[in-house]
Amino acid sequence: MTSSAPNIGFISLGCPKNLVDSERILTELRSDGYNIIPSYENADLVIVNTCGFIDSAVQESLEAIGEALEENGKVIVTGCLGAKEDRIREVHPKVLEVTGPHSYEAVMTQVHKYVPKPEYNPYTALVPKQGVKLTPKHYAYLKISEGCDHRCTFCIIPSMRGDLDSRSITQVLDEAKRLVDAGVKELLIVSQDTSAYALDQSKEVQNKTVFWNGMPIKNNLMSLCEQLGKLGVWVRLHYVYPYPHVDDLIPLMAEGKLLPYLDIPLQHASPKVLKAMKRPGSIDRTLERIKKWREICPELTLRSTFIVGFPGETEEDFQLLLDFLKEAQLDRVGCFKFSPVEGAVATDMPDQVPEDVKEERFHRFMQLQQEISAQRLQQKVGKILSVIIDEIDEEGIIGRSMADAPEIDGVVYIDNVSQIDVKVGQIIQVEITQADEYDLWGTC
Repeated sequence: MTSSAPNIGFISLGCPKNLVDSERILTELRSDGYNIIPSYENADLVIVNTCGFIDSAVQESLEAIGEALEENGKVIVTGCLGAKEDRIREVHPKVLEVTGPHSYEAVMTQVHKYVPKPEYNPYTALVPKQGVKLTPKHYAYLKISEGCDHRCTFCIIPSMRGDLDSRSITQVLDEAKRLVDAGVKELLIVSQDTSAYALDQSKEVQNKTVFWNGMPIKNNLMSLCEQLGKLGVWVRLHYVYPYPHVDDLIPLMAEGKLLPYLDIPLQHASPKVLKAMKRPGSIDRTLERIKKWREICPELTLRSTFIVGFPGETEEDFQLLLDFLKEAQLDRVGCFKFSPVEGAVATDMPDQVPEDVKEERFHRFMQLQQEISAQRLQQKVGKILSVIIDEIDEEGIIGRSMADAPEIDGVVYIDNVSQIDVKVGQIIQVEITQADEYDLWGTC
């Protein structure tokens, strides 16, 4: 690229959904002829895409903004924390502009204001059809909707990202096909509430037949998953709220159309705590469904997240959570200590749990889950698993099984005893020889 094209520095923080927003903005910047550079020093402008979900994320975002201001001085802020402009300007009054999440057009308008768009753009052809991606070439996040209609008392996402707003099924499928055509081998489906896809649209729109690739389809989650399952790549579902119709997806996993992997954020197991969280509260029903899912799809991997130390959580409530873990035998589990978030209802609830109690419960929770995870992974020793290759270096090969999402789950360390030619993004068969609480080791 020539030196005449302006340089834009870019910082992306937060979850995969925010990463997709960053990719969209970067694609627009490249299409307009701007250079994207990985440093402050030669940048004509720096964009910081922030996260603001919990206090630690807010602090990280504010520190990133401060660093960009100190190193460069010309900074535009966008993303979730941008929904709280006063909070940002209170700490960093010198930022040029602030916008909230998925404000692509506003960000581009601001960029044009401070760094005029190049008059001549010879680089448009260099923007790939799938857009600019921040993930490795062999996997990509595919966001199917924005926002959320739930009002969980620990969460402020709806106030930041708005109510549920689903993309059209043809738009999602078009993007999926572009990604697959560009070499993506794994699609990670994300949104704030994946199982609510299209429920914000009228029954008439949901039931209307539309055509994609010459095939008649309906505008709903089931049709979307069926079509994604025909693309010949791994399709992994994240952030699946446990609606009843999730049951209908399990046969697709058993048939190999979707990865046998379900990421359901259950959050707790005490009916009292779940009610205070404004989450579904029938844990007995959840256990029944898990049992049924595993009967239909024995290879199913279940991932979930939980919060300990929620306001009002007693030792009895916490014990119900531990009892649920023992009964459910979930494969992958994340745990968070309740963190007060400005604007969340739970922050002002009575009976806040002391920090030392949260910490003690967190460690008890994790110790139990590590035992469960280790037992479940030990069952894979001696089996042959399909593994997608993420990294190859002088020390060996690192990949992931169908049970492992990138960044949040475990990995498979592979010894290439057969000396086969292996490439990043390739899916190979690996015999598992060893396991610990999180990872697997094997040979090919």
